[in-house]
Amino acid sequence: MLARDIDQWFDPVPGYLNTASIGLPPRRTVAACRERLTEWQAGRGDPPSFDPDVSRSRSAFARIAGTRPELVGIASQVSIVSGMTAASLQDRAVVLCAEEEFTSVTFPFLNDSRLETRFVPLDRLLDSVTDEIDLVAVSAVQSSDGRVIDLDRLAEVARHHDARTFVDATQAAGWLPLDAGRFDVTACHGYKWLCSPRGAGFLTVSERSKEWLKPVNAGWYAGEDPWASIYGPPLRLARDARRFDVSPAWFSYSGAAEALELLADLGPESVGEYSVGLANRFREAVGLEPSNSAIVSLATTAAHELAAAGFSVAHRANRVRLSFYLYNSYEDADHAARIVTG
Repeated sequence: MLARDIDQWFDPVPGYLNTASIGLPPRRTVAACRERLTEWQAGRGDPPSFDPDVSRSRSAFARIAGTRPELVGIASQVSIVSGMTAASLQDRAVVLCAEEEFTSVTFPFLNDSRLETRFVPLDRLLDSVTDEIDLVAVSAVQSSDGRVIDLDRLAEVARHHDARTFVDATQAAGWLPLDAGRFDVTACHGYKWLCSPRGAGFLTVSERSKEWLKPVNAGWYAGEDPWASIYGPPLRLARDARRFDVSPAWFSYSGAAEALELLADLGPESVGEYSVGLANRFREAVGLEPSNSAIVSLATTAAHELAAAGFSVAHRANRVRLSFYLYNSYEDADHAARIVTG
């Protein structure tokens, strides 16, 4: 279905296999951003008029993440959320991370001298959770090579050892079902698989984490009524996850609302089945075993040949990274495989 209908939503770019770096926007996102920029240029920009775009984005992301809108906050960067999580932990808390992890996850914990941050290889992470671990911080899908953590087992192991969880969903949300409510905190930027402008990002909290997570970045937009929270005391934060909001990048959320509603309607199960299917089509053609990821990391000498043929890919961890998504075609996968195999 997606292969047949994709032209309804996107202007596909043949050979674009780099969504893990930056996703392509649907037409309606581009149109929304242009309309907002035209309003701004004409002096008709009205800050409160962006609030419905933020609300729409929040609700659509909740559908994608498998949680409720009142448990979704907005954030400008993943490190804002991991930093808030680090600041909320008790002194001498033990944080467990993967050695290969993206540093927007790990640096805020490492930078907090109150904490003890431990590292193990990703394939040993879940076996390394013990009763002395206070928080496990990990990406649902690794940025460097696309490896997918067993989210079911992560939730189970953390519950068994009473450890808190921080999950970066940036490389997963959109194509991987998350059920985010089973994790204490998740973070996600929207400019990759959510096909949104950079600046639109999200966090989710669980019912439990609302009790210990501190809104250390709280500003006026974290108020129960933001436009009545712009001056003076007392502290009057929102009762739900909006208390963790940062002030939104207005134009980004105007575009994000359109992209997120499209992806939520399609559903991560459908998008994931198609995207992982394309990745496995490529993997089979180049002699690799099938995987459960939309990202393929490849040791190849054909990087220059891929670029010369018009393919957009990335170089991560001394390997070539290809990422397949709903606006890619079977021909993209087949043509890339022919180049790689010579």
